[in-house]
Amino acid sequence: MQKFEHGGDLKKIMAQENLDKIIDFSANINPYGLSKNIKKAIGDHIDDIIHYPEPDARELCGKIAENYGISADKIIVGNGAVELLYILCHILKPKNALIVSPGFSEYERAAKASGANINYVMLSEKQEFNSPMRDLIVNIKGNDILFIGNPNNPTGTLFTVEDMELLIEHAENNGCFVVVDESFMDFIKTSEAFSVLPLVEKYHNLFVLHSLTKFYALPGLRLGFAATDHEVLDPLYQAKDPWNVNALAQIAGMVALEDKVYQRRSRTYTRTEINYLYEELETFDKLKVYEPTVNFILVNIEKTNMTANELKAKLLEYGIAIRNCENYPGLNEYFVRFAVRTREENDELIDALTEILA
Repeated sequence: MQKFEHGGDLKKIMAQENLDKIIDFSANINPYGLSKNIKKAIGDHIDDIIHYPEPDARELCGKIAENYGISADKIIVGNGAVELLYILCHILKPKNALIVSPGFSEYERAAKASGANINYVMLSEKQEFNSPMRDLIVNIKGNDILFIGNPNNPTGTLFTVEDMELLIEHAENNGCFVVVDESFMDFIKTSEAFSVLPLVEKYHNLFVLHSLTKFYALPGLRLGFAATDHEVLDPLYQAKDPWNVNALAQIAGMVALEDKVYQRRSRTYTRTEINYLYEELETFDKLKVYEPTVNFILVNIEKTNMTANELKAKLLEYGIAIRNCENYPGLNEYFVRFAVRTREENDELIDALTEILA
């Protein structure tokens, strides 16, 4: 059986390594941290948990529509974006799924759970994982569904909205449904140049996933949404639990979307730390560092004469967890991913690498 792994499993790591604390570079969460407004709102509304949450998170759907400039009747909210991914595959039951790889492992897992055969189209390492869109388009024929991350995890590949529309249109002409995962799009200041959310008003074969837990630092609360055509949206609503998003998550989502100061400061802070960590990693001759677009950095460590698993183990001795990327199709045992953290934490990673690679 194929093993699907993720970053962020801190309790398991701490128990295995007998650690009291750990710096988590394995999960790509906003280093700016949880909004004070969200903390206060959760405290103020804690008594709401004695009541059922609003079915279908209708008020939150309206707030999402207002924030992202799309119709509320195109939106569904989930207990994390991944929940919606699984429900979609359960409804569509695709026979052949095409995954732009290396990519988020849950695309494959969700498609397989619904009985699909899996095909890959690989982003080229020789092209710094920035493959031309035409190289992806020619692989669409014969597939019922296509999964693509934009920005893509773990490579950071970012496609323009013009390129994405070419892909969506070609897929539509070939009877292929397109799932675009924009879970990291909120980190992009100029997201309007890349996001295909507005295109759900135009294309019937488009499903845009969007996480609210990455940018707003809410992974433990679970919150995401999707936008799509009503022909897909209606069956999604019928298939999901009416109370799938808890009351506190709904409150957190509404407060998060209203907090423009947090959004602005987060983007500025995160971009500063992305640039800083990238420049520091670039100083190591033995590391091949791929230029980041969002809050994680892919690195090839082959010249260190260590595997990803070996470097992961050595960094755990310093209380640092990273993501071993060898289980991503298209990557090998020499790839790791570093999330971007605070300046102090980024410096601890650099200091540890300096000692390990000396």
